[in-house]
Amino acid sequence: MKLERVEFLHAEIPLVRPFQTSFGVQNERKLFVLKVHTSVGVGWAECVAMAEPLYSSEYLFECQDVITRFYLPALKGEFKVEEIALILEPFLGHPMAKAVVETACLDAQLKSEGRSFAQYFGATRSVVDCGVSVGISPTIARLEEEVALYVSEGYRRIKLKIQPGWDMEPVGRIRSLYPNIPMQVDANQAYRRDDIEHLLGLDQFNLLLNEQPLHEHDILGHAKLAARAKTPVCLDESIISLETAKDAIELKATTVINIKPMRVGGFIEAKKIHDYCKSIGLDVWCGGMLETGIGRAVNVALAACDGFTLPGDTSASSRYYKRDITEPFVMKNGQLEVPTGPGIGVAVDEEYLASITVKKDEYKF
Repeated sequence: MKLERVEFLHAEIPLVRPFQTSFGVQNERKLFVLKVHTSVGVGWAECVAMAEPLYSSEYLFECQDVITRFYLPALKGEFKVEEIALILEPFLGHPMAKAVVETACLDAQLKSEGRSFAQYFGATRSVVDCGVSVGISPTIARLEEEVALYVSEGYRRIKLKIQPGWDMEPVGRIRSLYPNIPMQVDANQAYRRDDIEHLLGLDQFNLLLNEQPLHEHDILGHAKLAARAKTPVCLDESIISLETAKDAIELKATTVINIKPMRVGGFIEAKKIHDYCKSIGLDVWCGGMLETGIGRAVNVALAACDGFTLPGDTSASSRYYKRDITEPFVMKNGQLEVPTGPGIGVAVDEEYLASITVKKDEYKF
């Protein structure tokens, strides 16, 4: 493969409702879509970094800068998609930026071969169970209304965002209303090691897991919590590669891992984490970053691999967007169909994407 031209399409797409986590509120999704023109065809991917470095140290314009300043020059000439991670390895960090380049190139390659992402991953399922992530609400009553909507729509797992001051009461209320539905919580690093005693209070709610309660670098703190808690500790932000996953598992800091492909440097690395966890019998699930249909398609394909033992954040398009930038993902009986077409397997609505694009840059080789 050889890169010929790369387009950065910066878009703003409104959310159907504000999405609040411990690090802020989003009313719209700002993203850039990468469109690569290669010697074997066109490929698409979306950057999942936020506009500001709140979830991670990466942010949108920093990702574009490192891609244009370092990654694309390093990828001048012929290369194989499987070599991209090795070629970019000397440039430290920036896994989301690396992932968007790799994914777009992989999309182009698979389309040229007539293969889907699901085939490339060796996926074994034709549908995946849908979980939904519920943001922090202004009131318990509003939370009840939102969760009731998702339950009525058929979601098979509920995830509640929590933070200090918004944890035991809302979680307890939703659990009392839905005693049998699989449920988990996600703090996005909002607590500290001094809060371990408080976090043990979550054990009363029969949760699937407690996702990333402490700071991403506090592996020891997570190990201390895991040693005392009945609720399984799940790591998210702490896992940025196969090696960090192995370390966290060996240190007994986690017994469940949220694999976010774009956070670990791409889908090839994500599949390696999946394969390792499957080999040792560790539960994994596929996380989400409010992806549009471009990113959602590949997440769903990965989640169809048989090592994913828990429902992921693989929601329908309508969970976040009134109109997606691809044909919409529609949930049926609490599941999404795995795309079977070449590459991402869904068509990009280029007319709509152009209408919400606020900035366009181009890199030519």
